[in-house]
Parts: sequence; structure tokens; C-alpha cells
Amino acid sequence: MRFDVVSLFPELFAPFLTSGIIRRAFESAQVDVQFTNPRDFANGTYRRIDDRPFGGGPGMVMMAEPLAQSLAHIQSLRTEKVPVVLFSPIGRVLDHQLVQEFSSGAGAVLLCGRYEGLDQRFIDSHVDMQVSLGDFVLSGGEIAAIALLDAVARLQPGVLSDPESHHQDSFNPAMDGLLDCPHYTRPENWDGVAVPDVLLSGHHVNIERWRRQQSLDLTARYRPDLLERARQKGLLSKQDERYLAERR
Repeated sequence: MRFDVVSLFPELFAPFLTSGIIRRAFESAQVDVQFTNPRDFANGTYRRIDDRPFGGGPGMVMMAEPLAQSLAHIQSLRTEKVPVVLFSPIGRVLDHQLVQEFSSGAGAVLLCGRYEGLDQRFIDSHVDMQVSLGDFVLSGGEIAAIALLDAVARLQPGVLSDPESHHQDSFNPAMDGLLDCPHYTRPENWDGVAVPDVLLSGHHVNIERWRRQQSLDLTARYRPDLLERARQKGLLSKQDERYLAERR
């Protein structure tokens, strides 16, 4: 799959693409990432890509024409049509389901806005999807694009050392969309706190039961909305419901 990133600051992505375990996805081109800078398609000596908003107000707005030319350039290099994605507060919140949709597709064009945003006419004409990281404001879309690329890359075959790792992630449908359980490693006793006995028992049935119960506990305490969603979908077993009732 290929992601074309439209950004005024492509250099922000360099450390991310070459560091950590997920760099395997980019080095192998399982996830091919290409960059286009709108400034390369701007006119004039200063290659201006923003201007003051009509009607007044603070800040500047990215101009439509350099963005449109950037997009036309990208589309001329691609053989398949992919969604044009803008990172925006009004967009669909990025979640595991959306990440899975991207991870099984051909990629996308990722628009990283800056300043007060993009000319609305460009959005209306060319943007297929808007995506948000949550209810907060960033100085640009680059961090959001990195988050999406990271989440997609780790789902690719052979990227994680243990291919089963992502199946146990929080929010994964394989875990019924619940939060993951706590994890422990050596030493067995650290700072006066011991690893739970059940994890040292070697009894796999009891370990799996403990992990499931911990997952239910954490989700009920911190994300009851996820628990209710799993319940509505019929993803909680009778044993799960019995355990939750006892805990209440």
C-alpha cells in the first residue's frame, strides 16, 4: 500500500520512518510513504501557500490552488484511486476499526493542514474523508498522519516480532474491543511489589481466566462505554457477566 503525504514539513516524518520496530514496514515498502510539499506548486518568488481569510479574523488559510496541483501531481503517479484524507476536528475519530480499514486497502492521500486550515472550496471539491485524533488542537496534521501510519504499519505481516502481539491489543475486535490486561516481566519482585501468583503458576487456564477478568475490570472502570458496546453486540459470555455482577 502507498500513502502520499501532503505536508509543508515532510522532514518531521524522517525519524519516525527510520526508528523502532515498525521501520520494517517502511524499509520493506509494505507501507510505502511518499511526500509532496505544496510549496513546490506555489507561484511567485516566495512560493506563498497561505493568505489572509476573507471576512477578517486571526491567522492565515492555506490556498486552494497549490493543494489542488499537489493532489493532481500525486494522482498522476498513482494507478489506483484512493481516498483523500484531511486531518480535521470535525472528522471521524481515529479508532481501531478505521485503522484496520486502511491497513487492508491500497493506501490514501493524507493532507496535513497548517495555520487556520484549508480553503473550504478545496475541501468541498477534493476531500473524501476527514479524520480526527480527538477533542484537542494540534499545530498541524503531521502528528495525526504519523499516528495513522504507525497504527497501520504495525498491523502488516512480519512487522512485529511476535505476529500475535497486535491480536491482544486494546480495542482489537479479537479481544471483543475491551482494554488489554496488565503485563509483568522480570524481576518477580520489584520495589517490594510481586508479580501476581497466577502468572507464575504455569496453569494456562487460570492465567487466561485471570487475564480476561483483568481486562473486564479495567474496561468497566475506565471505559464503560466499550464494555456496554461489547454487551450490545453479544460479545460478553455468561461467565463474563457473572464475574462483572460479582465485582459490582
